[in-house]
Formats: sequence, C-alpha cells, structure tokens
Amino acid sequence: MSEILAYLIEPYKTYETFQIILESIAAFLGIASVFFSMKRNIWVYPTGIVSTFLYIYLYFNWGLYGESLINFYYTIMSVYGWILWRKNTEEDHVHVQVYWATQQDYLKATGLFVFTFLFILAVYYYRPLIDSGFNFALDHELGFFYTAVDYIDASLTGIFLIGMWMMAKQKVDNWIFWIIGDLIMIPLLLYKGYAISSIQYLVFTILAVKGLIEWKKNARMSQ
Repeated sequence: MSEILAYLIEPYKTYETFQIILESIAAFLGIASVFFSMKRNIWVYPTGIVSTFLYIYLYFNWGLYGESLINFYYTIMSVYGWILWRKNTEEDHVHVQVYWATQQDYLKATGLFVFTFLFILAVYYYRPLIDSGFNFALDHELGFFYTAVDYIDASLTGIFLIGMWMMAKQKVDNWIFWIIGDLIMIPLLLYKGYAISSIQYLVFTILAVKGLIEWKKNARMSQ
C-alpha cells in the first residue's frame, strides 16, 4: 500500500504548489459539474466552464495537448449547451427533459469522432514546435512519431467530444460515451502521473452510471 501511495505522490514533487491547488479545484468543480448533469440541473455548465478553464492551463503546461484541446472544446460546448438548456428548461427553469439519440445523431457523432481523431494527430505532428513555445528559429524535426498514448489521447478526445455534444443536445446516450472515456482515463492519468485527476475520473465513472440510470428513467417518463 505504501508503495502505491509513493507512486501516486512522486510526480507531484516536481509540481509547484499552486498547480496542485489548481488541479484540486478543477477536479472538485468537475465532479460538481457531473453531479449537476446527472440531476439534469443547468448548473452543470457554470461549474464545468470554470473547471475546463483550469484544465486548459494545466494540461497545456504538462504537454498534454489533446486534453488541453478537448477542454477548450468543452468550454465552447458548455456555452452552447448552456444556451440550449436555458431554452428548454422545465417550469422550474433549472431542469431539462431528455431524449434518446437518433440514427442521424449517431451519424453526426461518427463524423465528429473521425475529424477529432485526425485533428489531434495533426496537432501531435507539430509537438516539437509547440514544446519550444513556437520558436520557429529552432530546427524542429517534425514527423509521424506517434506513441500508443498519442493514439489513445486522440481516441479519447473524440469519445469525450461526442459525450459533450450529446449532453448539450439532451440525449441520454451521452452517458455511454462518458463511461467509456472515463474508464480509459483512470489508468491513463495514473500512468502519466496525475493521481488527483485520476481519482476524479473514478468518481466521474460512478456518477456517469447513476446519470445514465436517472436519464433513462426520465426519458421513459416523457414518452
């Protein structure tokens, strides 16, 4: 047990205190956002926007450009979702009605995944240039030097974008994509040395399962 704890703590010895504090705040707000989403509560978006802003900064500084980009997209989609949910809230102006995705929705989701996957790999192609702070004076060796983690990152970005898009559209199916992505993120973040965020995704998985159950009930009642 002590060895596992030491492994989880070790990466944080190189981080500045304010980075650890920011990650903790971002993780807390992220969990709060998923909780509000599970309850079909519009507060999912204000809490989510602050969390994603913090993660954009943290992930970019850690060199996780795929995760940084997806959180940037989260921010945009959160504003979009906030507008849609504001229009479609029930009488209490807080909760929304939910529905199952259609075949057309899944066709759009497939296109979104393919575009996102290729876009993230294109970003990683220019990783040496990004790591240098876009210093064009240096001789950068660009190329298709992808690792297994890069392909996982690109796939996860696509999966999470579909989840975010379907959530904004009030589709029950969004939880399926969140659950798949969360289960992959838990070991991936542990491997990369981000224990706090890994624990956050463990909580996300539990809340996503509960969210799927609650949204299915609501969709059934609406029918």
